[in-house]
Amino acid sequence: MKPRVSVILPTYNRGWIVEQAVDSVLDQQYDNLELIVVDDGSSDDTPGLLSAYGQRIRVIRQDNRGVSTARNAGIRAAGGDLISLLDSDDIWLPGKITAQVDFFAENPDALICQTEEIWIRNGVRVNPGRRHRKKTGMIFEESLALCLVSPSAVMVRRPLLDEVGLFDESLPACEDYDLWLRIAWKYPVHLIDRPLIVKHGGHADQLSRMPELDRYRIQSICRLLDRGCLSPGQHKAAVDMLETKCAIYAQGCRKRGRLADADHYGGLAEKYHKGTKGRQPKASSIR
Repeated sequence: MKPRVSVILPTYNRGWIVEQAVDSVLDQQYDNLELIVVDDGSSDDTPGLLSAYGQRIRVIRQDNRGVSTARNAGIRAAGGDLISLLDSDDIWLPGKITAQVDFFAENPDALICQTEEIWIRNGVRVNPGRRHRKKTGMIFEESLALCLVSPSAVMVRRPLLDEVGLFDESLPACEDYDLWLRIAWKYPVHLIDRPLIVKHGGHADQLSRMPELDRYRIQSICRLLDRGCLSPGQHKAAVDMLETKCAIYAQGCRKRGRLADADHYGGLAEKYHKGTKGRQPKASSIR
């Protein structure tokens, strides 16, 4: 039988915690789902731990190619009309899937929704700062500063991903920021105002701890601006945020003696302020 919901769980060397994530899906009181775990080339005990689940989960194994490639492999293999994501260091609380399936049944025009979340950092519960607070509706402008959509909290209708595309596999980080911007400029992102996931943070292998994250956010903003798809208000907000991020990043480059990069990023926003439509940035131009 075709599943209603496909859950995509990428993992890499997370044997110390991946079972908690898997169990939190299998413990959901919702039967019409499949769980696809994409093992992105783990060299620890992850393969053995996953094998112990037998037919309860579907495992895809690939060489280590990054979280975007792993998520995309799972999405392409998915049979469900609704796609949910779960990072292997997070867990779902009871009722998460049911709440979102019910939301989509009650809101047939909705394409994406997420839930609220609980944050655990280094084993201690913390409260998100004001800037991290999730919004509902047309959240594009608010999402330019930082990512306001959590992959582990999201459920989307499959046709939305068919339209906007999957995760950008060229981005080593901020791949979720990039995808949500490609959605949020056009469609509302709905929020179920209940904490139904637990996000764990503080460990060394989190992508959010990578250096130079704004470099990849700058690349995403430039690509959207070059598409010419934004409304005048969205365009202005994107250019203003691009200018802010470029100024900060250029300052960091100067401190490190990377003067050519500093000059490049220092002037990057100017062409958009002038209203000119630049060429699609290439990997070599967005360093």
